[in-house]
Amino acid sequence: MLEPEPPATAVSLPSETPPPPSSDEDFFSSASAASTSSASSPLTPIPSPQPHPQIPISWPQDGTLTLAWVTNLMLAFDWGSKNLPPAELPSVLPVEAFDRLVLTASKMLHKEPNCVRIDSGSGLGPESRVVVVGDVHGQLHDVMFLLKDAGFPSDDRFFVFNGDYVDRGAWGLETFLLLLAWKVFMPSRVFLLRGNHESKYCTSVYGFEKEVLAKYTDRGKHVYRKCLGCFEGLPLASIIGDKVYTAHGGIFRSIPVTPAKRAKGKKNRKIVLNPEVSALSLGSLEELLKARRSVLDPPWEGANLIPGDVLWSDPSMKPGLSPNKDRGIGLLWGPDCTEEFLKTLNLKLIIRSHEGPDAREKRPGLGGMDVGYTIDHVVPSGKLITVFSAPDYPQFQATEDRYRNKGAYIILEPPNFDVPVFRSFEAVTPRPKVNPYYDFEDVIDSDEELDLASMAT
Repeated sequence: MLEPEPPATAVSLPSETPPPPSSDEDFFSSASAASTSSASSPLTPIPSPQPHPQIPISWPQDGTLTLAWVTNLMLAFDWGSKNLPPAELPSVLPVEAFDRLVLTASKMLHKEPNCVRIDSGSGLGPESRVVVVGDVHGQLHDVMFLLKDAGFPSDDRFFVFNGDYVDRGAWGLETFLLLLAWKVFMPSRVFLLRGNHESKYCTSVYGFEKEVLAKYTDRGKHVYRKCLGCFEGLPLASIIGDKVYTAHGGIFRSIPVTPAKRAKGKKNRKIVLNPEVSALSLGSLEELLKARRSVLDPPWEGANLIPGDVLWSDPSMKPGLSPNKDRGIGLLWGPDCTEEFLKTLNLKLIIRSHEGPDAREKRPGLGGMDVGYTIDHVVPSGKLITVFSAPDYPQFQATEDRYRNKGAYIILEPPNFDVPVFRSFEAVTPRPKVNPYYDFEDVIDSDEELDLASMAT
């Protein structure tokens, strides 16, 4: 079993980012944070007066977001989570402001390719850093701490979020909307990829749909539909600095095409997909770019196979490429496939997410998620890394069954952006008390054995 590499002893981040207004600083003061770059014990939360945000939040008249607007949204969501019942969220963010935010973000996301490139052409330079974030699952307060700890997005600080913004945690809606706001504010510095939980099926099982209906009540169905529409636009993967591939689940298969026989007099030959092949092989970036990402749920077949693989696949220590029978969707791939993928595409790293401590305890030969990341494959061309950014997961589990794991994020630094620096952190405590939006005692936490029949309806 491969163990995580020792964490870095120091992380140097640029200081150009303007800090949030001083009145907003207090909402981070309850963080019980222990970064791996420090040997100190977790900080004891120090109570402090909670600043009151400017609410209700309205959309700017000129449609242009500012740092002050986004940090006030962070403050408002944090304040609301501690002082208001869930059904009062519209008093913080009215539906009209929600609509404008989601519409603006959706237009940006739908224009991005399936695989976004973050390179010199998009502003990546010798002073830049790229922060890669794994699953956050509606843990709003941990996401806000992570943003503060890593430094807010800026001209020289890029963020790539690897999906799974919603479900299980109590603040999936606020988490997703906050990240959309950062995307709208800094569209070329914040990249939001899709996770398997950004789907109609998962959100109906793991709590997000019920959360939205509880918070926006009579307008809840409208808000939920708008979120699903936004999910459809989330890109599937990214390539950073021409050396790092990131995606929620991982790599994907090739889908052979079979030219159909053409009738006499017909100039155009019909091309049909032929997924029924006995031997699986790795797909190409060209195939990834052509995949149809707008589908929200299975059946994962035909053109939907590649998105299904990217969102649901898992690594294995067993060589080869095979169907992921445990999940019923996606692939399992071994170190040989990691090597082939990296070598063929001239890459150094694969960074994926998708597996928390619950999933990893059932995966022989692979490391656990105690510190928020694992190095799963080390091959001649590079490494495969899993990063998970939701500490103390799942937060609604019975106390004795919670994993007490740390979350983590990864910093990629110049000149080549292919040497990962790991930062682990503990959960923000105390959390506001709130009831879960899903039956965590009956729902399988590792997404295994999904009801595929209901997903296809």
